[in-house]
Amino acid sequence: MENREKYIEIIKRDKKVFLQFLKAKFPFFHNSNFFFRDLQYGIQMYFGSKGIKITLAVSEELAIEVGKYLEVENIFVTVNQHGWRINYPEFVTTVSGDPF
Repeated sequence: MENREKYIEIIKRDKKVFLQFLKAKFPFFHNSNFFFRDLQYGIQMYFGSKGIKITLAVSEELAIEVGKYLEVENIFVTVNQHGWRINYPEFVTTVSGDPF
C-alpha cells in the first residue's frame, strides 16, 4: 500500500482522535469555518506528532482526500474552494449564561 493511502486509512480509522487533534491546534468547533490550508498543516502536524515526517506536497494531496472524506461523512460542508463549515455537534461551544 502506498504511504499516501496508508495515511488516509490512519485518519479514517482514528477519525475522532484526528478531529480532537485539530480542535486542540486550530479554532475547530461546530459551525465554524475551517480552511484548506489549516487542514493541510493539521495533517502534517498530526503525523509529525507520531514521528512521521511528511512533505508539504504530500500533506496537500492528503488534505484534498481527507477533505472529500469528511464531506462524505457530513462533517465538512463546502463553503467555497478554500474551505468548509464544520458540522460536528460534539464540538459545540457554549458561553456561560447562554440559554442554549
